[in-house]
Amino acid sequence: MGYYVGLDVARRSVALCVIYDGEIVLERALACEVDEIADYLHSFGKPIEQIGFEAGTMSQTLFHGLTVAGYGVVFMEARHVSAALSAMRNKTDRNDARGIAQVVRSGWFREVHMKSPESHDIRTLLTSRKALVKHCIDLENEIRGLLKVFGIRLPSALNHHRFAEMVRPIIEADEALAFALLPMLEAQQALLAGYQEIDRCVKLVAGSDPVCMLMMTAPGVGAVTALHFKAAIDDPTRFTSSRLVGAHFGLTPRRFQSGESDNQGRISKAGDADVRSALYSAAHSLLTRTRIMSPLKSWGLRFIKTKGRRRATVAVARELAIILNRMWIDGTQFQWNDQEAIA
Repeated sequence: MGYYVGLDVARRSVALCVIYDGEIVLERALACEVDEIADYLHSFGKPIEQIGFEAGTMSQTLFHGLTVAGYGVVFMEARHVSAALSAMRNKTDRNDARGIAQVVRSGWFREVHMKSPESHDIRTLLTSRKALVKHCIDLENEIRGLLKVFGIRLPSALNHHRFAEMVRPIIEADEALAFALLPMLEAQQALLAGYQEIDRCVKLVAGSDPVCMLMMTAPGVGAVTALHFKAAIDDPTRFTSSRLVGAHFGLTPRRFQSGESDNQGRISKAGDADVRSALYSAAHSLLTRTRIMSPLKSWGLRFIKTKGRRRATVAVARELAIILNRMWIDGTQFQWNDQEAIA
């Protein structure tokens, strides 16, 4: 029986608890710094069996830092830890650290895969792109709403690139409008320029990555979907079966079974929402825009007739996730017909 350490991680502080044979040996509040935690555990002078903490924003730094320091670190799924700690009467950082240490000792947790620095870099790029386009749209909608007060209604379908070209003359024609709205329009143009630049970077990164190029042979899958999928999966072999990828991204129905009751609900929507959204968009494009027929599209079109378009698109997105994971493992391109698949 070794020493187990539980860390309750906050933004600036860490509650540390060390247990041995189920009994609390040491408790301490430390700054959320890898060096300080590693030095304190080293000064403890006892062999540490395992260190555990929940998934969070500081997880990557702590995981890699403590691993380099020579400690065995487990990165636990927050939902499992929360369920284990829910029985405690009082929720404090100290009690959470105690509970986490006991969870690590018992092994009743699901370990989360720690993604590579490359995956985090890709995720940061995609998140920045999403934030820029979101704020750009927000400013456009704000300008639209303010212009309606003066009876000016802009076309509903107006391209981002043509927005300033159409709106600027209207605003500049009125001095009061120009004073109020020109700064917003300039901000929208700055955001749009930033979005265009980062969008070029996204396409450049996807075009130079062999895994993304392989995924983009599948219908409906573009640079953004391929990068989202690659960054979220990181290691395709970490799944015992490619069938689990659909459930990993929340594309499988929930199920509640107890006694005589056995009910299936809507999809769980677990996992990365951005990846789920990208897969749904790819599936929608496959069903509505891709002209070349494939077994996947034929199956999806038959599904539409029996279950409806939305359910069919979700089902195709789930199958697409499974296919992309298998393509990545096998290093094969998308098979457009049965003859290619047999070959």
